Amino acid sequence: MGGKAAARMMYNPQLETFLRVADAGSFNKAAEELFITPPAVIKQITSLESSLDLKLFIRSPRGLQLTEAGKSIYRDAQYIIQYCKDSVVRAKNAAEEGDKLIRIGTSPMTPGQFLLDLWPRLHQHCPDIKFQLIPYENTPENAREILKNLGQNIDIVAGPFDQRALELWQCSALELSREPIRCAMSIYHPLAAKERLTVEDLHGENVLLIRRGWNHYLDQMRDDLWRDHPQIHIVDFDFFSIHVFNQCENSRDIMMTIDNWKNVHPLLKTVPVDWDYTIPFGLLHSPRPSATVKRFLKAVRTVYEL
Repeated sequence: MGGKAAARMMYNPQLETFLRVADAGSFNKAAEELFITPPAVIKQITSLESSLDLKLFIRSPRGLQLTEAGKSIYRDAQYIIQYCKDSVVRAKNAAEEGDKLIRIGTSPMTPGQFLLDLWPRLHQHCPDIKFQLIPYENTPENAREILKNLGQNIDIVAGPFDQRALELWQCSALELSREPIRCAMSIYHPLAAKERLTVEDLHGENVLLIRRGWNHYLDQMRDDLWRDHPQIHIVDFDFFSIHVFNQCENSRDIMMTIDNWKNVHPLLKTVPVDWDYTIPFGLLHSPRPSATVKRFLKAVRTVYEL
């Protein structure tokens, strides 16, 4: 549908006929300009007057003259028609901009910092793409709903994942890195004075670890620690949220974390550990991404040399 046709959908098209008749001062002249018959013009004006319950023209042998009501409608009709045309232009421009917009879901657990780090290099590959950060509350129900419906209100979420999670969430992922598993603890915890931990440093400590089944890589680490380091007291929790970070700081427990979350809580310190445990981290997106998201992901692959 063209711009003019779309604009006419927003107002009574009989207004355009009314303006032609008012400018021409004659049904016949207006009919010639509109390439329709005079009776058709008269029918439209009669219908418009009936729908408005107003008399718009004074018919006389000298031609047509606008009534006072007609003069008022004439001024407003010009504005209405132009406003509707401008509105359609604005809407089309917004749609074009929307086609080049990527909506990034952000929460304490899915920060948008990666975008800030990437942007200078990404901008060279897709300078026309714009980004919108959309914050959301990181609850299990909310996160599950967002990830299952990526591409609707949010296009991309950054976070850890495994294949089982992608199947459960019904989404896809572009892996950016394998993030080392670190330990987070209160800045007042004795181990916070160390720049690096050994696994033996964790003996006798309560270590917060997300429940079994959330991530294959963390499950493997759990099994290894249970088998080889039973002196570590593993404490389960259900979901990564700000509440767990608060619990870690308040209880003086230690929590398994990644560097991407080191700024979630200002009173926690993230410390590396002498082990090789890692977890995939990347960009979660719809299995059927839009053309703009595909371009963005291609640019990310180029920048990361994936």
